[in-house]
Amino acid sequence: MMEPAFGTGATPGSFAAAGLGKLYRSGSAEVHALRGVDLAIPKGEMLVLLGPSGSGKSTLLNILGGLDRPTSGRLWFGDLELTGLDDAGLTRFRRAQVGFIFQFYNLIPSLTALENVRLVTDIAQQPMDANDALAQVGLAARCDYYPAQLSGGEQQRVAVARAIAKQPQLLLCDEPTGALDSATGIRVLETLAQANRRLGATVVIITHNAGIAAMADRVIHFLDGRIAREIINRQPAQPAQISW
Repeated sequence: MMEPAFGTGATPGSFAAAGLGKLYRSGSAEVHALRGVDLAIPKGEMLVLLGPSGSGKSTLLNILGGLDRPTSGRLWFGDLELTGLDDAGLTRFRRAQVGFIFQFYNLIPSLTALENVRLVTDIAQQPMDANDALAQVGLAARCDYYPAQLSGGEQQRVAVARAIAKQPQLLLCDEPTGALDSATGIRVLETLAQANRRLGATVVIITHNAGIAAMADRVIHFLDGRIAREIINRQPAQPAQISW
């Protein structure tokens, strides 16, 4: 496994985690979602996280994106120690650096596709034009449609457009194709691969579809809050080549 490079001098846009732990308590019950995870993610890597439900994948993703905090351990994004930030600092990190894509779209029903994307471009530091973002996912002609007027696949592509519109350094995707048919899912994956190549964005994808792992630079398998094993793909597949 790649050794983390900590602190000053770390590559901008890279992650380094040391001993990340996450403990949830409910009364006398304790659940260890993460158990001492050490991990380095180079800038621009396409990383897929696999593992059964409850293995720690989503917890790690939320911590990487500044949505949650570890109970123990430290995490750096380049020279910025995320585990040293207060809530306002984490909010600034998310706004400036992170695009999120979830399984169930999270679009605002009363806004058009274009307006949903502009929610991000209005607060991002160096956004692309919202119309251009929709064009990249093949929805330029549907910019004035409301979510209820779009298919599930089209809604997910709006969510992808919203995520890439801020031109983030980091795209975090939790089951982005879980509710899609194979043709639409491959279209979404092609957009993520394009963002990885053209924007240089680091892309982390949680999926239960093991076929998607073929397009990753690296695949990490989680089990019981730990990294069980990892696989490096010397020649990652194109989205259209993966088995669904």
